[in-house]
Amino acid sequence: MRAAVLHEIGQDKLEVLDDVEAVGFGPGKVRLRIRATGLCHSDVSAMNGVLPQPAPFIPGHEGAGEVIDIGDGVTGLSTGDRVVVCWLPACGACPACRRGQTQLCLAGFMNAGTPNFKRPGGDVFGFAGTGTFTEEVVVDAGCAVPIPDDVPFEIAALIGCGVTTGLGAAINTAQVGAGSSVAVIGCGGVGIAAIQGARVQGAAQIVAVDPVASRREAALRFGATEAVAPEGLGDARQRITGGEGFDYVFEVVGKSATARTAYENTRRGGTLCIVGAGAMDDNFQVNMFELFFDEKRILPSMYGGGDVLRSYERAIALWRAGRIDLESMITHRVPLAGINDALDQMRTGESLRTCIEL
Repeated sequence: MRAAVLHEIGQDKLEVLDDVEAVGFGPGKVRLRIRATGLCHSDVSAMNGVLPQPAPFIPGHEGAGEVIDIGDGVTGLSTGDRVVVCWLPACGACPACRRGQTQLCLAGFMNAGTPNFKRPGGDVFGFAGTGTFTEEVVVDAGCAVPIPDDVPFEIAALIGCGVTTGLGAAINTAQVGAGSSVAVIGCGGVGIAAIQGARVQGAAQIVAVDPVASRREAALRFGATEAVAPEGLGDARQRITGGEGFDYVFEVVGKSATARTAYENTRRGGTLCIVGAGAMDDNFQVNMFELFFDEKRILPSMYGGGDVLRSYERAIALWRAGRIDLESMITHRVPLAGINDALDQMRTGESLRTCIEL
């Protein structure tokens, strides 16, 4: 079986091998044939050590495919079902799930420490307990969420992470108000989804902020009312809000420096929504006076900040209705053999989302 493997944390290239085997199949598990997977910046963050992940590992967590085998005790799934891979499944029994905060369930993270692949040289892990840069993967049944037949695999793959994360940040976490002003810092795939979420919510002004010109141009096509380079944010704030600051600012980069910029451009009493996944040693600081005096809400958003299954259904409904554009978010399509070219395109900002077709 072919798969793209990172041998050591810190390497910037993946090796596509044909001697990988998906393991761990048994009760409560399903075997999936991956048909399409998106390249998410979190995969790169795991490769360079920003996000913790044992190695060697197979990146990829934004995937879709078909069920090819079902373990004992699995209900609600049949061989041949089309599914989206959910890298953060809810167990339904932990305190977070019982409170209705299923996006905070840790059951899925526990799988990240168990190898679900092997090679002749030893065990191989799957990123976030999945690992979709491969032809087949074995996952818990809860990681395989059925999708309607009319949803293409590449669209379903995007919904598996980036779209759900960005849309949910605007709709679930920040609950953007109609007629409000919004700034989105970082306009890759997740940032574009946040822009679309703010548009769906009825925001009047949506300012896209990104250093890459092509991403700024793309943001305008997806609903931003204007797009600026980072150095132009101050001018946009002055023109649009009279210098007060935006009602909602989304940080979709995952760095303390951009989080601080986002905080400073949020109006007093406004909402700063942290969407980017950053490093454990990168500390965001506010002083105690401004924290009290500005009364800004600082809201982290994990995987869209709401029930994941409901978020999938909502994304599909909005896509079907033409309220959000998911097809155009896929700017590049490559076979698995082209994965390193796709990584380079992501690092330079050339791509919004790359679909890896298997």
